[in-house]
Amino acid sequence: MIESGQTARALYAALKAGPARRRFGFGKRAALVNVDPQRAYTDVAAFPATAYETDPQQTAHMNALAAACRARRFPVVWTYVAYAEGGADCGVWGTRSDTPDSLQNIRDGSPRASLDPRLEVASGDTVLRKRMASAFFETNLRSLLTFHGVDTVIVTGGSTSGCVRATVVEGLSCGFRMIVPEECVADRHESPHFANLYDMAVKYADVLPVAEVLAALEVMPTPG
Repeated sequence: MIESGQTARALYAALKAGPARRRFGFGKRAALVNVDPQRAYTDVAAFPATAYETDPQQTAHMNALAAACRARRFPVVWTYVAYAEGGADCGVWGTRSDTPDSLQNIRDGSPRASLDPRLEVASGDTVLRKRMASAFFETNLRSLLTFHGVDTVIVTGGSTSGCVRATVVEGLSCGFRMIVPEECVADRHESPHFANLYDMAVKYADVLPVAEVLAALEVMPTPG
């Protein structure tokens, strides 16, 4: 039973200390999907109204995961969200506000849409533009993962309570084992961050320390 007044951080810590569910585990082949690590959400100095930072080493951890996946010849995917002039392709999601820093005003090709320069994006990686929360929705991500024989998807990026969670839920619905390295996802506020780590860990994903994810990648077989 959940005690009254227990914080989201405390709930997540208690779950980690005594997990109630068995893990989905790692399968035979993984892919790394980095959800929207673009300047609108990672550059706190330039875009304080929309950017967020949970772990200051997040981008370094993402680079380490990407390198580990490339070493195994596993797909590495980076997504970003951006829209046409006026947000014509944003749909109802963009109708809640219309300020200069609102979602539908992230222009494709603008600084806000560009991936964080600290990230090490290789020429063989895949970069996908998306328009809705999930990286799977109306993109070719699912068919790409199927082509590469992927059964395990590692998800990083932001926000924990928004696009990361949406990607994890849809990925599980598509039949993938979903893995979330806890230091590699971020949100604007502590409570939704830890509440969604808790919820994903209980229902939709294995939420693990990044060191454990890296160790698991090391022993996965390299495709022939």
